[in-house]
Parts: sequence; structure tokens; C-alpha cells
Amino acid sequence: MASFQGRSGALSDAGDREIFHALREQVDAVLAGTHTLATESYGRMIKSQDARARRAAAGRPAEPLACVVSSSGNVPLQIPLFAEPEARIIVFSPAPLDLSGTRAAVEYVRTDPLDRTPLASALRVLRSQHDVRTLLCEGGPTLMRSLLAERLLDELFLTLSPALTGGGSGPTISAGPPLSELAPLALRWVLRRGDALYLRYAID
Repeated sequence: MASFQGRSGALSDAGDREIFHALREQVDAVLAGTHTLATESYGRMIKSQDARARRAAAGRPAEPLACVVSSSGNVPLQIPLFAEPEARIIVFSPAPLDLSGTRAAVEYVRTDPLDRTPLASALRVLRSQHDVRTLLCEGGPTLMRSLLAERLLDELFLTLSPALTGGGSGPTISAGPPLSELAPLALRWVLRRGDALYLRYAID
């Protein structure tokens, strides 16, 4: 996940945003790391009334469940998402949270700090207790690395933006220690809009 001046929005275009919102509309839940939530100042998951109506017509909740995983308990409760009365949020963390000031429907799940596969454990809770079958991860890079390490990713949607940021030490798709082995990708499709490319990979 590349960024410019700390945020990814400058590298996005209309095609990228259309895919982004289409994916959100189709999934049961959206997962994001705490730094990504804070940096991008997340609001409600589905802003379009038409999109919410399409989800309801298909028998799904109007908005996907927002999922947050934090090992430190440092969750950005001040972002608009937690002030949205119609938002449904589940937070996985070993540290308790003070949710008294939030207006969203927030469920807290206390995790075991000694759990060596905390994301797999969280996904089991999502499946068994919330019937989550499709989960969209929107980053950031530390979370992506953890998902890869636990072999929990099925697909990768990657946008190649026709712009160079140059230098810096911005985040990559995956950050942290190298994986113990390569994660091979198989190209599913390529879309082009102007000079931008939108790639969909299966992760073997």
C-alpha cells in the first residue's frame, strides 16, 4: 500500500475508488489496522444510500461489519466511524476499552496476548458468531504481513497508479519481518482505465 504525504488518497483515481466501493458493497465485513483507521479517518463503511439499499435487497445488513484488531489496545475511538450510530464494529484486543463516548454499536472481544495465531482466532469468532464469510482487508502493511504469515489471505487487489512519489520511507503492502517463504500469486484478471492498471491475484 503506497502513500503520498502519509495518505493513499492522492494515488487513487475514479477507477480505483469504484473498485474499492464495489468490494465494500459485496463483503460481510471490513478489516483494517488501527493506524490505517486513524490515518484515513474512517467513517461509515457504506456512504451511498443506493448501495445500502442494494445490500438490504440482497438479504445482507445495510453495511458490513467493521473489524479492528489491536495488540496494544490503542484504538482511535475519536474517528468518525465510532461516532456513527448506524455503524456495527467489533474490536479484538487484549486490553479493555472505554467505549462510553462512542455512538456506534461496538462489541469488544478480549483476546489472549499469548495466542500465536490471533487473526485466525478472530476470524473464527467472526464466522461462528457473526456469520462472516467474506472479509475485506484494507491494510495497513503490518496487518497484511500478519495475515500472510498466518496464511489467511485468498486474494490481493492491487492498483498500479501512474505516478511516482520518489524517495521517502512510506509503507509497503506488507511490513515487518520477512515471511519464512514466498507467497506465490496467480493473476486472475487485469483491468485498465487510462494509464492505471487494476490487478486481481489469487494467493496460493
